[in-house]
Amino acid sequence: MAAIIPDNPSSSQPAARPRQDADFVELTTPLVESQIDSADPDDPVARQFRVDPREALEVPGFDADPVGDLAANAVPGVLHKYRGRALLVLTGACAVHCRYCFRRHFPYGDQRLDEDALEQALDYLAADPEMTEVILSGGDPLVLSSRRLATVIERLAALPHLRRLRIHSRIPTVSPERIDESLCQMLAGFPGQVVLVAHVNHPGELGPQSAAAFGRLREAGVTLLNQAVLLEGVNNDSDVLAELSEALFAQGVLPYYLHQLDPVAGAAHFAVDAEVGRERIEALRARLPGYLVPRFVVEQAGEPSKTPIS
Repeated sequence: MAAIIPDNPSSSQPAARPRQDADFVELTTPLVESQIDSADPDDPVARQFRVDPREALEVPGFDADPVGDLAANAVPGVLHKYRGRALLVLTGACAVHCRYCFRRHFPYGDQRLDEDALEQALDYLAADPEMTEVILSGGDPLVLSSRRLATVIERLAALPHLRRLRIHSRIPTVSPERIDESLCQMLAGFPGQVVLVAHVNHPGELGPQSAAAFGRLREAGVTLLNQAVLLEGVNNDSDVLAELSEALFAQGVLPYYLHQLDPVAGAAHFAVDAEVGRERIEALRARLPGYLVPRFVVEQAGEPSKTPIS
């Protein structure tokens, strides 16, 4: 059954009012800067990370908690939306600030995992025998030191019902040097399966450095997936999406999800109509093997899973 997704709210040109978002500053890494063509005013990598004046506009339908994170906040640091898996918010820090980030307004200060909060979070995860997967997220969990990560991962490894550890991170493509031997050894030592979900939206974000980082992760036994977001001015083009899938797979990463943009305040100018997204996916199906076509989905607050848009 097709998801009911509204048309692009920005297309109706609603009255807009300025809003304040001073804490979400522009943040990139040297590698990202090297990927940006400064001579191109429409560079798709720059568009993801450079502050746009349109972020200061209030657009109806775009708010601070677009996917219901706050309602799913079981205990500090734990978001529990779906049966059998929960998300552990390890940090609010990232190596880069994606301008469309659905957690750009998230109250990370309330989720800080000091020793007491971490104990409470682990107790919550341990108490649910159906909890077979824990997702490390944030922020970006791989900005933390290996020592801090090891503390958390060792505690998770002791949960008898936990089968999988999933990590959501941009680090392999924005700071690939972080994927070092100590981190890979730590992940290789986890007794269950380890999955890393990268976040790459455009083939221009991939290069020899990311290929090497993904290679080290594969050698450590990590399963590699990618989730992208359909973004106007970045990848709203079937040729770009096809090139992205091919480039990811060449580096050992399987395309997993293409997300409809989460309607977070400050990101309305990235929105693409869902019907256009469907057309992009159909175009990919006509030219790529099925395993290179990501699932086009939307996250809707209160639903038991991501909702396929088909």
